[in-house]
Formats: sequence, structure tokens, C-alpha cells
Amino acid sequence: MADTYDISFIGSGNVAWHLAPALENAGHRVREVYSRNPHNAEALIGRLYSAEPNETLDFTDSPSSVYIISINDDAIQQIAREIVLPDDAVILHTSGSTALDVLSYTASDNIGVLYPLQTFSKKRKMDMAQVPLLIEAGNKDTLKIIGHMARSVSKNVYEVKSKDRMIAHISAVFVCNFTNYLYSVGDDLLQTCGLDFDILKPLIAETVHKAFELGPYAAQTGPAKRADMKILDQHMDFLGDTSSAQVYKLISQLILNEHQAD
Repeated sequence: MADTYDISFIGSGNVAWHLAPALENAGHRVREVYSRNPHNAEALIGRLYSAEPNETLDFTDSPSSVYIISINDDAIQQIAREIVLPDDAVILHTSGSTALDVLSYTASDNIGVLYPLQTFSKKRKMDMAQVPLLIEAGNKDTLKIIGHMARSVSKNVYEVKSKDRMIAHISAVFVCNFTNYLYSVGDDLLQTCGLDFDILKPLIAETVHKAFELGPYAAQTGPAKRADMKILDQHMDFLGDTSSAQVYKLISQLILNEHQAD
């Protein structure tokens, strides 16, 4: 097994933006970037040492041995059908909820997954050494290659099957995407009375710290946890017939149900 690998990226979105440089910093070589948006491919190449654009999905003459599909989940199957790979290529995707076997549409027997369990934005720096990487492969040799690559980038590598990886992804949606939406709701409400989102930042930080220290269940507080129906009704009256009221009612009821025996 090689210590380092020549890699081609298919896709140039947020995950590739962080993962490709991290692999290069670990000693691997990103040789090519394919993107349906050439501008995005050039932007990613600008972050790398010597990568070149590949304008098609024909990698027959590619110098790479590993191919990483890092695109929207709903496009992975189509790319798997269209991509042309050299013999013995290893191909993997970076999706949380897409099963390993979607890559069976490729001509390669060496298929796998390398899923970074993190939220990525191009404008935010990321310490990839702290990002959990969930890996899976179709055979032992491919698993060794993906595991070696993953451990060269991150201190937190887990072998996780497709179904369990999807559960991890769903969990991530709840604690990240849904929570961030609730931040937006809170921000919108504050703007109606001229207050800034900064006023909530100490509360958000303490909530996260308590969840880490005590566990989410034990850290729960608030009027629904206390079953303070008077306050809940006041809040619902204020919110009126809005989507925020629907969210408030649903989540409050779920908290009431979960903590009614406390």
C-alpha cells in the first residue's frame, strides 16, 4: 500500500474546497479537478499545488489512482454511470446519506465512501484534523487505502456502514441545519424590536457547553421543560398565525412529552 496517492476530484463544492487541500497538506497529490462549472474548478485549483482541470469525465489517461466524487447527492448516480476510469482505480464519494452501492454503476470494483461529518463553507477555515471522517469500502484492500488517506488527514476516523452513516447524517441535520434555522428565526424576531443577534451569542455558547458537559437531555431548560403553560400560551399569542408559531408549538409539545415525568 502506497504512503501517498494521486487523486482526482469530481466536484468543486464546499467539501472539496476543504478536503482537497487537506489531502495535499498530508502529502497526497491532487492531480485533476472536474466540475460542470469550470469557474468553480479553477477556483479550487487555485488552492492546490499543481492540479489541472479535466473538462470531461473520461479519466482513461489520468495519472490518478483515487477518484473522489464530491458533488450534490442527487447527481452521484449519474456521475457513476458516466465516469470512465483507468484499470484498478479506487472511486469514492463523500455523501452522508448515499449508499456505497451507488458506485456499483462504475466499472471499478474498488468503491468506497469518505464522509466528513461537518458543516463546510468556503469562507470559513476548517481544522480538518478535528473533523470526524466516516469511511466504508466494498473490499478490504480499498478500505485500507481509504482508511490510510482518512487517518493522514483526521484524528477521528470511523468505519461505518451505509445505514448507520445515514443515521449519523440525519443526526447532523437535526443538530446543525435545523438548529441554524432556529438561529435565523431568533434573529428575525430580534430585528422586529431593534435588537442584534449578538445578544443571543452568550446563550448559544452556554447551551452548547452544557450539552457537551451534561448531555442534551439533562441540559434541557425553558418553559416547555417546566411545563409553564402560561408562558407558552403568551408566546403562542404573540407569534400568532405564523410558521414560527407552528415550529414553536411542535417543539414545545415534544419537549413537554419527553420531560413530563421529570
